[in-house]
Amino acid sequence: MKAKKISLPLSGAVVKKLKSGDRVLISGELFTARDAVHQKFHKLLTAGGKLPIDLKGQTLFYAGPAPSPRGKVIGSIGPTTSGRMDVYTPLLLAKAGLKAMIGKGRRSPEVIKAIKKHQAVYFAATGGAAALLAQTVVRAETVLFSELGPEAVLKLTVKDLPAVVAVDCRGRDFYEEGPKKFRKTKN
Repeated sequence: MKAKKISLPLSGAVVKKLKSGDRVLISGELFTARDAVHQKFHKLLTAGGKLPIDLKGQTLFYAGPAPSPRGKVIGSIGPTTSGRMDVYTPLLLAKAGLKAMIGKGRRSPEVIKAIKKHQAVYFAATGGAAALLAQTVVRAETVLFSELGPEAVLKLTVKDLPAVVAVDCRGRDFYEEGPKKFRKTKN
């Protein structure tokens, strides 16, 4: 199956066309955010505050890069375990208007329900391929919380970042469907 090329920010029409299991090449601007940033965002939103960046229609990449080697835009950058962000994700989808996330691993039933409700999408990137994924980053800029070091929020410009649609806007979960499909083809 050929990968679909998609551009960020994602439109609602593009999100609706994506199906669980689709391979995609993602290009455009996105933000990195890991656990510490999610805690800060969650605290602000639950206190009735406003986020320091506008996440409406944006994509978060659950990643923290290694320091940039000389002459490189960024160091190795791979997805971190998405489940650690599950407690914060429904609120970011509902109140901040987040449209997509990139990480690795399964999401909770609550996150899948929120993805469906808010017509968002979750992409899985390949873990253990951080050096290869870094080659898709053409620009990187720290935009928030520089004191968090590798967990600071970066704005990245990526070109053809490979991923798979892990949960589509209908709530279909590739981590559930993929093994079932495989078992069917074996029989």
